Amino acid sequence: MINRKICVPLHPFMRHLILFLSFLGCLCAPLQPMAAAMPSSADAGLDSTLRISLLTCSPGSATYELYGHTALRAYSEKNGFDVVYNYGVFDFNQPHFVWHFVLGECDYMVAREDYPYFEYAYRSRGSSITEQVLNLYPAEAMKLLLALEENCKPANSTYRYNIFRNNCTTKARDMIEENVFGIVRYPMRARRLTFRQILHQFTAASPWDEAGNDMLLGAEIDTLLTERDEMFSPIYMMWYADSAMIDRGLMRYDSLVAERRVILEANAELQQWAAAQEPTYPIAPALLFWLLLGAGLLLALWEYRRRRILWGVDVVLMTLQGLAGILLVFMLLFSTHPGVGSNWQVWVLNPLPLFFLPAVVRADIRRESSVYHAISAAILLLFLLLSFFIPQDFTPLIYPLALLLLSRAVVHLALQHIKR
Repeated sequence: MINRKICVPLHPFMRHLILFLSFLGCLCAPLQPMAAAMPSSADAGLDSTLRISLLTCSPGSATYELYGHTALRAYSEKNGFDVVYNYGVFDFNQPHFVWHFVLGECDYMVAREDYPYFEYAYRSRGSSITEQVLNLYPAEAMKLLLALEENCKPANSTYRYNIFRNNCTTKARDMIEENVFGIVRYPMRARRLTFRQILHQFTAASPWDEAGNDMLLGAEIDTLLTERDEMFSPIYMMWYADSAMIDRGLMRYDSLVAERRVILEANAELQQWAAAQEPTYPIAPALLFWLLLGAGLLLALWEYRRRRILWGVDVVLMTLQGLAGILLVFMLLFSTHPGVGSNWQVWVLNPLPLFFLPAVVRADIRRESSVYHAISAAILLLFLLLSFFIPQDFTPLIYPLALLLLSRAVVHLALQHIKR
C-alpha cells in the first residue's frame, strides 16, 4: 500500500518508538489516478492558461501534522487538469521500512493526485490551504510541469528523505528554482534562528512532542541557520516565497509570486474535534519530572535517616536510564538522521547503568559499597557544571532527571561513608 505523508520535519513514527522518538509521522490515504492526460514535451505549445502554484497547508493537532505541509499544484483550463505534486509519499510496506527509518535511510517519493482529493484530506481535519500562484512565463510553467512529470516516472520518483535538508518543502522549492529563467533571490532576515527554535514554534502546544524531539536532537540543530536553511519549514517557505524575486538579469526582477490566496479556510470546530481525538496526558512533562525529583529527594532523605536503601528503586531507575541510553547511543552511532549524532545528553542517559545493575543490587542487599555510585555522581556533576557551556539547547527535563539520578548516587555514597 502506498501512503501519502504530510511532510514534517520530524516523522511521527518516532512517536511510537518513544516518547523517546517523538518525531515525525504519516497520514495514510491512497493515491488517486490523474483525471486527465498530462501534456508531453511534444505539445509544449505554450498553454497560456497553465498555472503552477505553491500550496502550503496549515498545521494540525496530530504529531505528524504539527509542522504543516508543502506541495505544488498545476492547473490548466485549456487541457482540463488540476493536479497536485506531493513529495511526501512513502511506501510503508517497503522491506524493513521501520528499521531503515530509524537509521535515517528512508526513501520517499513524489506522486501526483487530483487536487480535490488533496483538498479533502485537509478539509476533513480543519486545516487551511494557502495558494501562491507563481509568476511564470508560459514557457517556464510548461518547463516546470514537464520536469514534475519527469520526476513522477518510477525511475525518478524516489529520493532519500532528510528531515531538515531534503523534504517535501525543499524539494518543491528546488524544482521551482531549477526551472525558472533566472535566479530566485530571497529576502534576508535580521533575526536568525536555529532548527530547534523553529521546531519549538510549532510544538509549543504539544509539550510531550517537544520533549521527545529535544531529548533526541543534539547540538547540531542549535547552530544559527541561513535563510535558505529555514525553508525546511512549510510555513517559513511560504513567507520567503512571498517576498522572493526572480533575477532575470540585466537589472530586471520579477516577483516570484503573482498572487496569494487562501483557497481553503481553516475550520476551528473541526480543529477542536481533531485535537480531542489525540491522546491526552494528565500532566505536563516538566511538572512530572520536577515532581519525580521532589519524590526522589524525599525518598533519599528517608533512606539516609533509616540507614536503609530501597534497592527496588535503583532497579527501576537504572533500567529506565540504561534503556534510554541504549536508544540515544544507537542513534548517535548508527543513525544518519540529522542532529542525533551530537547529543550531549548521552552523559545522563547512557547504557552504563545496565552493566552495573547486578553488582549494585547485590551490594544494596548485602549493604556493601559499590564503585558505580562514585562514577555516576562524577559524570552527573560534571554534566550539570558543563551544561551551561556546552553549545546545546538541552531539554528542560534533563536537569530534574540528572538531579534525581544524582540524589540516588549521593545517598548511597553518604551511607557508605557512615558505615566506614
